[in-house]
Amino acid sequence: MSQLPVVVVGAGPQGLAAAAHLTERGLDTIVLEKGERAGAAIAEWGQVRLFSAWPELTDTAARRILGQTGWSAPAAGYPTGAEWVRDYLTPLADALGDRIRYGTTVTGIARQGRDKVVDAGRKSQPFVVHTRDSDGGEGRMLARAVIDASGTWTLPNPAGADGFPAIGEAAASDRISYRIPDDVSELAGAHVVVVGAGHSATHTVLRLSELARRAPGTRVTWLLRRGSVSNVFGGGTGDDLPERAALGTRARKVIESGVVDVMTGFRVDAVDRLSGLLTIRAEDGREVTGVAQVFALTGFRPDTEILREVRIDLDATLEAVAGIAADIDPNIHSCGSVAATGARQLAQPEQGLFIVGAKSYGRAPTFLALTGYEQVRSVVAHLAGDHEAAARNELTLPDTGVCGGAGDFDESASGCCAAPAVLQIGSRTLGASAASALTLESR
Repeated sequence: MSQLPVVVVGAGPQGLAAAAHLTERGLDTIVLEKGERAGAAIAEWGQVRLFSAWPELTDTAARRILGQTGWSAPAAGYPTGAEWVRDYLTPLADALGDRIRYGTTVTGIARQGRDKVVDAGRKSQPFVVHTRDSDGGEGRMLARAVIDASGTWTLPNPAGADGFPAIGEAAASDRISYRIPDDVSELAGAHVVVVGAGHSATHTVLRLSELARRAPGTRVTWLLRRGSVSNVFGGGTGDDLPERAALGTRARKVIESGVVDVMTGFRVDAVDRLSGLLTIRAEDGREVTGVAQVFALTGFRPDTEILREVRIDLDATLEAVAGIAADIDPNIHSCGSVAATGARQLAQPEQGLFIVGAKSYGRAPTFLALTGYEQVRSVVAHLAGDHEAAARNELTLPDTGVCGGAGDFDESASGCCAAPAVLQIGSRTLGASAASALTLESR
């Protein structure tokens, strides 16, 4: 099988980094991307500024390959998602050339001639990657190994507190968004609800608070499932990601100013529609009425449907790769306290298959780009037979300034001082009235 390529699923930061490492080591690779451009998912939140500075957002092998084209790595600053795509991912994709196939959706991964049940001769068979192009045409290709870097962006969590959509949530989908808003001006004078305690939710609340200050009659209600607001305030001066630290500081000020109404311990049970507006009902019977728009920003989960015919080992709680689950449990760890994750930890029962990037973290919201780059460096070294390099730990993460896990879910005062970062998505500058950049996870 050595003559077959390594197939990488996804042309995001980790997928392209994997391709760069594979190229450097002389291994044939094909990157399959369902979008029409590199970083297609990131482009959907292109207006948002990241927490991490430029030096933490580029991969080592990618920099070496780009250096051959005359590209220079940005030395400082915090790019927006659009800038990350424009100034790094697009040039890297161009350098990788026809190794990337756009408009190609992976619909399944299997062993040639073997479904999931068959043991006989399994390891000696190549992988078969089933695909569908943008015109609906079906295809398949053989691979010696597969690196799944498809992320979690396409499967956001619902507003419903128990992990399933709340009653009426699907029927009200025209007024519920699961994405960070770009332009909120059309919501002036309306009552807007944000569900979630992570950085995406906090960023959205801060943007809406600016609208509320400018447009009289605009109401913003923030629904938090936990019993305390402390988890949204961040690590403060102890956080080595200053843009993320600024997020908590601004969130605290907005809450204390009274511009935003905060309801804690609010676990969404139902969404009712009355005269075109929504009523959001909690499990304990509390209601928020007259709602024109809901932003449900409660994180993401991995879509493992394409992996159903291969043998994988995922943690029962996080749906993360089992080998790293204990080190990334958000009830225990922040992103800065997570150990390095490489080929050994990411290995699956299906030899030659690796899940990397945000998807490897499952539902854990603690993923950073640096972690993903270290993952693919180690995995590719393993595939190249360089086991010493695969075992080596080259990861150094910034300190988050947080004290550990999320604290007791039902307590009014959490035992932890911050929520973990989500995909390190960061901030957006709002203008003179909000000169400091807001910070927002990558999901």
